[in-house]
Amino acid sequence: MITRLALAIAFLLAPLAAVAQPDDDRTTALLESLSSRADLKPLKTVIVARDGKTVAERGYRGHTATESVNIKSASKSIISSLVGIAIERKLLESPEQRIAAILETDLPDDPDPRLNEITVGNLLSMQAGLGRLSGPNYGRWVASRNWVRFALAQPFHDEPGGQMLYSTASTHLLSAILTKVGGKSTLALAREWLGPAEGFRIDAWERDPQGIYLGGNQMAMTARSLLVFGELYRNGGKAADGTQIVPADWIAQSWQHHTNSRFSGDDYGYGWFSRQIGGEAVHFAWGYGGQMLYIVPSLAMTVVMTSDESGPSARTGYRDALHGLLADIIAASGPI
Repeated sequence: MITRLALAIAFLLAPLAAVAQPDDDRTTALLESLSSRADLKPLKTVIVARDGKTVAERGYRGHTATESVNIKSASKSIISSLVGIAIERKLLESPEQRIAAILETDLPDDPDPRLNEITVGNLLSMQAGLGRLSGPNYGRWVASRNWVRFALAQPFHDEPGGQMLYSTASTHLLSAILTKVGGKSTLALAREWLGPAEGFRIDAWERDPQGIYLGGNQMAMTARSLLVFGELYRNGGKAADGTQIVPADWIAQSWQHHTNSRFSGDDYGYGWFSRQIGGEAVHFAWGYGGQMLYIVPSLAMTVVMTSDESGPSARTGYRDALHGLLADIIAASGPI
């Protein structure tokens, strides 16, 4: 009787397995075919996870998902998570908290009154109004003797809360704020607060002349570690063991539309871009060269792509090719 019951159960479950397995096979086959695509030549690694399980992983040109890579501006999403945790721990009040009092010792001698209006949320959504210190202005900023003071001394190009002015200086100011209110380096806070997520690790991170870790750039992680961070957000801030690490309401605020990129038109929240890809709503972190962390909530999917960081990805069309690759992965994966 037990044997017949077991056979009956196996017979009933067999169609379900037959549906699920080919989806994984198609995704694996898709990743294996990418090495021959000229438009994806900078690609180093791709990892695809669904519902917390890695279903496909592939490295190209000798690269692996366990090697450390510079995730560039994808680290802005990590800074955002630390701000959310700091708010939950009452080290910061809210995204509406004004920053001038925290950074008072680094304000210019004759500060523009609008510096008193900039909030934590303005920095997160790139709406501080200060002149941009990314792109062509990045070099002179990091060549300065005090990056925080240099950033705060920039002329205003818009009012606080106005248009999106993408600037790594904004997230670096957040790193300085976290260092002050947390009483530890941003790296120490990241290891303490995000470290409980098994597999999360920051391998290296550049610092400014005052020893403040560069908020939003020059952070080294493995693709697998970046996947762990993405899974935190996909899973409502919970680690695989159920530990709540990032507040769930902070994730919702981070993915909420606050402004739009004037370059791509994509929605931007608190350190995260959002757009439709492959017919699905996608939230993503994006770093120079094509360092991508995609989250597709409707499919319980997290995808990491790392690339050669020596060249741009937006104006070359490579970033769009990566978006297209995600659309292909979505199509190959099928419904959850």
